[in-house]
Amino acid sequence: MYDPAEPQAPAISDAAFDRLKGALAERGPTAAVDELVAELRRAEDFQGLFYALLMKKRIELGVSPFPTGPANELPVHTHEPYEEAIRTAGRHVGELLLARKEYAKAWAFYRMLGEPEPVRAALEAYTPGPDDDVYPVIEIAWQNGVLPQKGFDLVLDRHGICSAITMVGGSDLASNPELREYCVGRLATALHEQLTERLKGDLAGRDTPAAAGAGITQIVNSHPELFADDAYHIDTSHLSSVVQMSTYLPAGPALNYARDLCVYGRKLAPNLQGNNDAPFEENYDDYLAYLNVLAGEQVEEGLARFEAKAAREAAEGATYAAQVYVNLLLRANRPGEALAAARRFLLAEDERNLICPGVNELARRTGDFTAMAEAAKARNDAVGFLAGLIAAKE
Repeated sequence: MYDPAEPQAPAISDAAFDRLKGALAERGPTAAVDELVAELRRAEDFQGLFYALLMKKRIELGVSPFPTGPANELPVHTHEPYEEAIRTAGRHVGELLLARKEYAKAWAFYRMLGEPEPVRAALEAYTPGPDDDVYPVIEIAWQNGVLPQKGFDLVLDRHGICSAITMVGGSDLASNPELREYCVGRLATALHEQLTERLKGDLAGRDTPAAAGAGITQIVNSHPELFADDAYHIDTSHLSSVVQMSTYLPAGPALNYARDLCVYGRKLAPNLQGNNDAPFEENYDDYLAYLNVLAGEQVEEGLARFEAKAAREAAEGATYAAQVYVNLLLRANRPGEALAAARRFLLAEDERNLICPGVNELARRTGDFTAMAEAAKARNDAVGFLAGLIAAKE
């Protein structure tokens, strides 16, 4: 159950070793190990304390006192009580380490036990001091998945937007949309705050302060001089990255912040807006149209925009824009239209290579098995074709 690593040398005095020897000679093994436990507590040698508690149990069970030996070498009747002793000792030492905020050391014990909840609760309550080394906490929270939101918060708050973007970009969050939404939402919020502050600072420096309560959209629409001579106010790569990630956001405040970022991005000089592939080749204009649909605003205009892009690209033999369009229709809660678009643009595509649900999946969702049969026929899949027809008759 546990990693039989060698225990650290106890940080106790030579006199303590003499006391242990005396306790064993005068009072026997049980008293001696109790003395050892007390010595290790005083010395705050918690790794040694863990093994001393295991030694105590071994003595009680009448087996070899060496606590680093494999548990499966013990007599069968001792396995269950010894396993429970491991759990009890691990929890005890883990609690002591958590109380001392030695999270990495505590995690070693709770990970061994497969019990992350006490560490998760401790990290939830953790507020780092200005001089705290947060990297061990980030590793536990993010890399080990104990409390990834906390790990992300620590990176963003301590190391800034650039490091947080790198963290999200280097992780596959597709399987955890809730975490992805949390991280992207915080990035959009943080970048929005940074940009708002800098725009207002720029205007104040020009002796033309922003109107009271003005947000980014109002500021940039009212002050074109902010963009003279290819000026910009935040790292344009950060802006581009956060806006692109924001296509995963649901309607709400964070999405609205991302829309503001798009409005700002549209005002930048063309050479600062970057180059994107279809259907986002018009950069922030396209992203704003996409995010507007998600926000429930200018929906018809936005959908028509991406439908036209899908048709244009499909005519040239490319379907990525169509896949984006299908996903957008689904986000707009239009599954029937999404199926129609997939039948129009993606009928013969291998669904394993798509970034959106294909005709088969959409047909299953809507119960349109005739469409499923059509898709199978387009792929020369006779089995799927007949299965779809049969299902349509049932």
